[in-house]
Amino acid sequence: MRILLNKYFGIILFICFVSISAKAQETQEDIRNEMEQYIHAAPFKMPIPELPAIPQRIDSITAYGAIGDGETLNTKAIQQAINTCADNGGGKVVIPAGLWLTAPIELKSNIELHLDEGAILLFTKDHTLFPLITTGGHKYAVMSPIYGYKLHDIAITGSGIINGSGDSWRPLKKSKATDGQWKNVQKSGGVVSSDGTMWWPSDNAMNGEDYLKKLKKKGKKATADDYLPARDYLRPYMVLLTDCNKVLIDGPTFMNSPKFGFVPLYCTNLVVRNLKINNEWYAQNGDGMDISNCKDVVIYKCTVNAGDDGICMKSARSSSDTSDKASLQNIVIADCKVYHAHGGFVIGSNTDGGMENISVKNCSYINTDVGIRVKSDRTKGGLVHKIFIDGIYMNNIQNDAIAFDSYYEQKNPNRNPMPVTRTTPLFQDFYFSHIYCASAGKAISITGLPESPVNHIYFNNVNIHADKGNSSVDATNIIFNQVKVNGEPL
Repeated sequence: MRILLNKYFGIILFICFVSISAKAQETQEDIRNEMEQYIHAAPFKMPIPELPAIPQRIDSITAYGAIGDGETLNTKAIQQAINTCADNGGGKVVIPAGLWLTAPIELKSNIELHLDEGAILLFTKDHTLFPLITTGGHKYAVMSPIYGYKLHDIAITGSGIINGSGDSWRPLKKSKATDGQWKNVQKSGGVVSSDGTMWWPSDNAMNGEDYLKKLKKKGKKATADDYLPARDYLRPYMVLLTDCNKVLIDGPTFMNSPKFGFVPLYCTNLVVRNLKINNEWYAQNGDGMDISNCKDVVIYKCTVNAGDDGICMKSARSSSDTSDKASLQNIVIADCKVYHAHGGFVIGSNTDGGMENISVKNCSYINTDVGIRVKSDRTKGGLVHKIFIDGIYMNNIQNDAIAFDSYYEQKNPNRNPMPVTRTTPLFQDFYFSHIYCASAGKAISITGLPESPVNHIYFNNVNIHADKGNSSVDATNIIFNQVKVNGEPL
């Protein structure tokens, strides 16, 4: 009898395994088919990103002692589940329904972190549990709540929530708070700046910038301990993946980030789908996602609420990098929505690494400060070209529907010609098609540099209703075809 029962259960487990394998294969095939459609529709050629190959092993964090009661600190259990799974070749680490309190965790290659429906991964407000990690050259940063470095074949999936407890890190401007919020945040502790305009979660957060300037002036080789007094000031990105290959983000919600929500840096073969980012509109530096120095990327069916830029492209180049190749290229963004952000789709301000081959298609921006925002300055500019933006639908844009700004955050900028250097912004070969905006503060604003005009910008089938029309300074070869502003053709 026992032999028969064991055989019976073995058959059941085998059937379950085959079913799970088939479902995983089906999902990968669905994603691949979707990506092919998006990439074939792009106006440039790029490879189809490779999806991560995750082994079939499944581990639950509960098997390692995790307790989802919102009080038990589960860092050790979660990290042990990830490490053990990785040591055995990789697989899926499941976070089931529950409230799972944790400090930062580090991903490993061949790991899929899966959050079931009802799962909330809640990061602790105890900042002493956030270690400082080196960024090179005797500089340090606070470890991100979810961190990955030089990994391959990784994924974050499922419909659960990752909450970064960013309200314990972020300063709050009084001008962005209601009277009730301002009173409540002061009651929670922290300090208010001497001019009364900014609340900080601690003295160290408020004074961290000055502390680091003084530390730099000392000229010593700083250690992690030297950086500790500035830890509260050095807010981490919530999910930071650096130099990773074959990455999939599919389904989760990232919310309440200490700083930017999702930052892939120097990543290749990146697929982001069905991601929801929810940073409150008043979240200081609360960008949604910043795609930085990445290649072969597809982002689709995502929804973003942000306290700063919504979906942002960035590139940077070290002084030792003399390459002429764009460090950010082959990016497809489609079927995304952005609410309450400084910009719906944004380029910059760091563009000195260069950008090319970016397609943005069929996206909606509502209640953002600017709809499509392109920005840089003379200290961090580079060549940005071959940008295709088609099918954008906007409403209630506070400022410009479309804006180019080559003097970003420059107070009293020098508007006289200056020598062209490797960090001079150059925006050219942008193609805007089928852009519709129901209401904006201004229609189109283009500001280039006298030594580097914004040039060869093509507008086709554009209809914008705005309080103000168009303006351009240091811009050449701006072509309008079937463009209307407030019903009047240009």
